[in-house]
Amino acid sequence: MALSDGLDARVDRLALPFNEYGVDPYGISRKHVRDALRVFALIYRYYFRVKCHGIQHIPEKGRGMLVGNHSGGVAVDGAMVLTSTMLEMDPPRLAQGMVERFLHKFPVSSLWASRTGQFTGLPEHAKRLLEDDRLLMIFPEGARGTAKLFPDRYSLVDFGTGFIRLALQTRSPIIPFAFLGGGSAIPTVFNAYALGKLLGVPYVPLTPYLLPVPLPVQLEIHYGEPLVFHGTGDEEDHVIEGYVAKVKERIAGLIERGRAERQHRGLSRKLLP
Repeated sequence: MALSDGLDARVDRLALPFNEYGVDPYGISRKHVRDALRVFALIYRYYFRVKCHGIQHIPEKGRGMLVGNHSGGVAVDGAMVLTSTMLEMDPPRLAQGMVERFLHKFPVSSLWASRTGQFTGLPEHAKRLLEDDRLLMIFPEGARGTAKLFPDRYSLVDFGTGFIRLALQTRSPIIPFAFLGGGSAIPTVFNAYALGKLLGVPYVPLTPYLLPVPLPVQLEIHYGEPLVFHGTGDEEDHVIEGYVAKVKERIAGLIERGRAERQHRGLSRKLLP
């Protein structure tokens, strides 16, 4: 069986209400999802050789929020997380990300983002998706997270607080995750903000080899146990910030545990005869 045949079967198993034209109420196209998965599955399996841990923590059905760290100067992390839920889960699930608004300024990226379920990060969009029991991917660090320079690749910048209010309003579990290796795939040494403004993007990450072309390093995704917070979403700021701190602490712990495991594996290989 060809690789694409197995991938097409996974798309056909998605629990999405596609109509006779292969389009769901949000405009997600079965054809576009298939085509995108054929490309990203090859990158996931053979270019980055992604290792995925803890996929069992993502609910097989019902609403959920995948919340993790940004890693790498471009959206390599988001693409690989989305691919992981399609390839590693059984049955597969399509996660939907809240993308930066600039992606919808360009016709090609706007079309493919919307047709594969990735929408502008507006609160009303996110709330509607969760109330429809979808799986939502969020990076609370925003564009500041992808702007990390190589020495800071494992650090966490300030998290926004909107995702916690959203989780409380929709009674959604938060599945924290750590993405490792993105900062090595795109080792950013400088962010060209002026050039980015000319191109209509937040910045252009520059690497030692100039262009932000990802290197074929191994990437890892570590999903943690779900976090459930109780409330209405109208809590005082200090309460919300306390919940944010707990999520951030859990993600930081997943990052450190993942780094320790990588170092242990590397040491073990060196000690083998």
